[in-house]
Amino acid sequence: MSGKPGPPAEEIIKYHKDPETRIATITFDRPGQLNAPTIAARLRYADLLHRAAVDDEVKVLVVRGSGEDLGSGADLFEEMAAQNSADQRHRLAEYRIDDEDVRFPPEGSFRHGATLGQWYANPNSGIRGLQDFKKISILEAKGYCYGWHFYQAADADLVISSDDALFGHPSFRYYGWGPRMWWWAQTMGIRKFQEMVFTGRAFTAAEMYDCNFLNSVVPRDELEAEVERYALACARNRPTDTVFMQKVFFEIMKQFQGEYLGSMLSGFFESMGGRVRPDGPDDFTLGDAIERGLGTAVKANDDKFPPDWRLSKKGRKRKDSPDERGRKRKR
Repeated sequence: MSGKPGPPAEEIIKYHKDPETRIATITFDRPGQLNAPTIAARLRYADLLHRAAVDDEVKVLVVRGSGEDLGSGADLFEEMAAQNSADQRHRLAEYRIDDEDVRFPPEGSFRHGATLGQWYANPNSGIRGLQDFKKISILEAKGYCYGWHFYQAADADLVISSDDALFGHPSFRYYGWGPRMWWWAQTMGIRKFQEMVFTGRAFTAAEMYDCNFLNSVVPRDELEAEVERYALACARNRPTDTVFMQKVFFEIMKQFQGEYLGSMLSGFFESMGGRVRPDGPDDFTLGDAIERGLGTAVKANDDKFPPDWRLSKKGRKRKDSPDERGRKRKR
């Protein structure tokens, strides 16, 4: 998440392909903001997936982040500013619309919020594009793998992780929903995913490997070599036509399991989030957090949890809060 105006999308989402190996790479390159993509960057990401899917010089796609992390989610400040802007052109840009004659559904209508929730089920939004990608995708996870970046991890064919990576979605703490919950439950297994949703805690790479979410976990200094090993093996295996047929099989299997249905359903529930009534004044809600200052509010809420259940890497190193120490003494 970031509060600064974003640079051009081409600077945030880098693309490179090697025609000789037929391996392409998408790099999230905004490390100062934990690789948070802007709206324009998410749309560029969707376009690049489409481009790589068609390009005959690409057989394998590697997705990675620069710096210490894969990423901690989309640029929430920019997203909220666009959704609340008095100029509807800022909101319509999310949907690839640049037309002054188009009128966005009015506030108070169901469509006002549901349009965005359902848009996240569309691969053109940059949310579930890897599900439709008919080549082999490999995601390199390290540090934070949260929010929008966690969607990419679930949708990739293979996920190679450093042993220090953390996985989850901050929305389970400050909102309650994520657009791709159905597929996370499928990939992690419902029991462990329910634990993630209900506690809101981050899972370690070791935990994610145990629930079959990850293909390989290695020390950070071995990560790039491990990803290259997998990418070259995939690139040297069966012809691209065979890969396309294999991906069609897996896509049919996913749809039989309800992948797209799940995206639509979780989008519907997220659209109704504004009608959720807090239990009390201390409940952590996204609207209140924005008004108080999101960074400060998230940190204060994170400190309510045991250190190894916190979302922040710095928070996981801090000692128990006074409230937590008191609860332990009572136990």
